[in-house]
Amino acid sequence: MKIKFHHIRLATIALSATLLLSAVTPVWADSAPTAISASIGKVTITGSSYFELKQIHLLPDQNGKLATFTISIHNEGNSELQFIDYWARLKSKSGNQFSARLLPADKDKNRVAPGATTDLTFYATVNAATNLQDLVVQFIKWDFSQTNFERVLGEVAVPNDFTDVTPTNSAASIMVGGTQVQASIKKFVSNKNEKYHVPTVYLKLENAGSHTVTVPSYLFSIRTAEGLLYPLEAKGIKDLKINPKESKEIQLSGSIPVGVAADAWQLTVAEAIADLKLNVGVANFQLPPVSTQQGGSIGKEYSFTSKSGVYTTQLNGLHRLPWEDQDLLTADLTLINKGQESLPLPKLSGYFLLDGAVKIDAKLIQTAKVIGLGAGANVNLQIAGKVPYTYEFSEVKLVLQENESGEPPAGTDKGTTTATDVLEFSTQSELQAIPFINAGQSYTSNDAGRKSKYAIRNVSTYEDKTNIMFSAMVEVTNLEKRFTNVSKLVANFRAPDGTVFAASVAEVKNKISPSGKGLLNVWASVPKGYGTANMNLLLGEAVTDGKLSEGEKAVADSYVNPVAYWLPDERKEVAKTLKNVDLFPYTITIDKIGTTIEDGNFKLKFNYELTKEKLTEINTEGHNLLLVFEDGGGVKRFEKKFDFKDFDVFNGESTADQDAKIRLGKRENFLISIADPGLIFNTKFLQKYKLSVYDEFQGQRKLLASQQADWFITTD
Repeated sequence: MKIKFHHIRLATIALSATLLLSAVTPVWADSAPTAISASIGKVTITGSSYFELKQIHLLPDQNGKLATFTISIHNEGNSELQFIDYWARLKSKSGNQFSARLLPADKDKNRVAPGATTDLTFYATVNAATNLQDLVVQFIKWDFSQTNFERVLGEVAVPNDFTDVTPTNSAASIMVGGTQVQASIKKFVSNKNEKYHVPTVYLKLENAGSHTVTVPSYLFSIRTAEGLLYPLEAKGIKDLKINPKESKEIQLSGSIPVGVAADAWQLTVAEAIADLKLNVGVANFQLPPVSTQQGGSIGKEYSFTSKSGVYTTQLNGLHRLPWEDQDLLTADLTLINKGQESLPLPKLSGYFLLDGAVKIDAKLIQTAKVIGLGAGANVNLQIAGKVPYTYEFSEVKLVLQENESGEPPAGTDKGTTTATDVLEFSTQSELQAIPFINAGQSYTSNDAGRKSKYAIRNVSTYEDKTNIMFSAMVEVTNLEKRFTNVSKLVANFRAPDGTVFAASVAEVKNKISPSGKGLLNVWASVPKGYGTANMNLLLGEAVTDGKLSEGEKAVADSYVNPVAYWLPDERKEVAKTLKNVDLFPYTITIDKIGTTIEDGNFKLKFNYELTKEKLTEINTEGHNLLLVFEDGGGVKRFEKKFDFKDFDVFNGESTADQDAKIRLGKRENFLISIADPGLIFNTKFLQKYKLSVYDEFQGQRKLLASQQADWFITTD
């Protein structure tokens, strides 16, 4: 099965920790769901022509709620009908009016030919207390003979018993590019572990029209009875085309804290309108009740006996992860000692068997730094193998083996190894969703000897003429009581449509002190114009030859313990002064800026103070502080780079005039001098100048602050 990753940011819910999944319970919908009529009410235009309110939705929005409603204009007359003569309004039954606007795609639909029908969709922001049943859609005709230039044709009030939620075993009609698509829930699967419900919804889309449609990159989420929204990943939706009378299936998966009541869940579908920066409602579905059962291979404990004792093993979950032009198939296991005495770690290995026929060799990885299991202790293990990313399968079996070394044959120094099957775990190909960490939240790794907390500090976009460099700053906090190295990571940026950009990681070379922090710069090159909004960052611990990668020369061949992070919004504001400019973990203030022309030299002087957050290690390779001087009249321009790696280097008398580097601390009258003998003759043309600070990375830059000043006058 080809697994793609789509990350839809509809809610701000922190989802963290490694998934420990239990049994899977499918709930099946009817094979032939009943389509539900979407008509809510009609208003006569003239003769046999009429308006029809087809659907109306409410979706939580940062300003309250966003209402969207679709009307159909049915022209049953003999002449063309012009919508410019009419309008639709949204108000509440109590009389409050809300400003309704057409979606950009419908703004040019002004004419309806005789015998034709045209759909128009409006949107309006309403207050948070408004419910669907409070709303009224009013239809008017502009009439300049009236005192208020309008005549009310009629209105449709949303009935008190109306719901925009499609019932279980029914289908909803969705218009895609003017073509009707029937959408219904084909299957609903619920997993559960100690921390999360892990729902998977199978959405069936059937093209009921006469033209092929391309399904938009819809945003999917589960809405609980309390109105909380939890995002779902969509697999198989990128560039999905559906031919007439053809059906396609989309798999949606996510995770919801177990503290949330698992009843009355709904699937919500929304579409992102990029021009408006809004998510508008498309359809809602009532999901079948969530049920659970005991047993099954995932999440259930099994025991096996070796010469050393009795061990208990639990398969927590299976993931399929992007890896260059392949996929990684990984199994997360817990090995437990339930006895009263300590046990050595057994020598385990394993392999995957796909559809009972294709064997995938795998490597076992131990992520925790332990050499044995005390009474009641456990250790996390990972098993990873590689499959072509295009390969599809319906069943996967994990075979766990114990290896035993034999005596070497006479005359040789190499012993033999016997692998004995000790356990088998079987499951369908419904792999578990990767846990998500919300923007502003952190993920904690509790592996012994490597306890750390990971959080996304910020994101930045660096640009040149052809590409952009998309970067995220990952903050790692050492939770151990000793100095430790930051674990090597594998990183991928993932777009909402499933596109994956393999990312590089600038690793911290120094050990991190207890409670200290390391900053990892993660970046990827993205084509110019490609939208980076709603991207997420997938991080995993790098593995080399079956062990966690260590040392500068280690090259990762896989990764384990995947965690995905919703990324914070990028701070794009450009400061208008050069005070407290953030170059995290550094901050620089530049003031007392002055210009002079002396002896054929242009001189720029200023005071600066450069500070750094304490107990923070960072690899600044490739980063420069870039100063750009631009005269308003275009007479003078220059750029000056200062390498970040010089900031922390003490160079004797770092405040000496001859030191041309920027260092930590304060400095007065820092001088930049450029030979320009002819500049003195252009003084009458000199206008205000601008001094700008850029963060330059890998030759691409991001503007942080700009300050304008007058020539030959020192600023404050």
